[in-house]
Amino acid sequence: MTTADHDIILDDTRRWLEKAVIGLNLCPFAKSVYVKNQVRIVVSEARDPATLLEQLMLELRLLQQASPEEIDTTLLVHPLTLQRFLDFNDFLEIVDNVLVDMELEGELQVANFHPKFQFADTTVNDIGNFTNRSPYPTLHLIRESSIARAVEAFPEAEAIFERNIELLEEMGHEGWAALDVGPHKA
Repeated sequence: MTTADHDIILDDTRRWLEKAVIGLNLCPFAKSVYVKNQVRIVVSEARDPATLLEQLMLELRLLQQASPEEIDTTLLVHPLTLQRFLDFNDFLEIVDNVLVDMELEGELQVANFHPKFQFADTTVNDIGNFTNRSPYPTLHLIRESSIARAVEAFPEAEAIFERNIELLEEMGHEGWAALDVGPHKA
């Protein structure tokens, strides 16, 4: 991966965060940590799941040991591996096991975003899937304590998912495309 490719991937990820995640308020908790520069974005050069898993474990430890004021959350963007959504989805079972093995369950969790994300019982182009679509496959490492604080500040957190689906249904595919939050080429 060239420096230019790396920079484009970072720019694409930031644009997605700013225009979709924060701009559409898909995650009401994202803005505060993003504007405080507490979101670590790492572009992985892993070309296979085993290498990605090693990097994930390093990032989990780094997040665990870092001060939340310094790094509250991490996005591990991996554009060169797990391009197929079903492979990515299968990998998430391994991620769950790693959290247990590293004794991080209850302290950290991993959310997931993918350019071909698809919820169960939906069609590939169902607009609701776009709530979890990112420009590149991405693992989002989150502190449980941050989630707890966010839920306190937003007591109806379970309504976020439904609101996001409704918003995207109103926007439609044309509205989502107008956001220009997909990957760009070098």
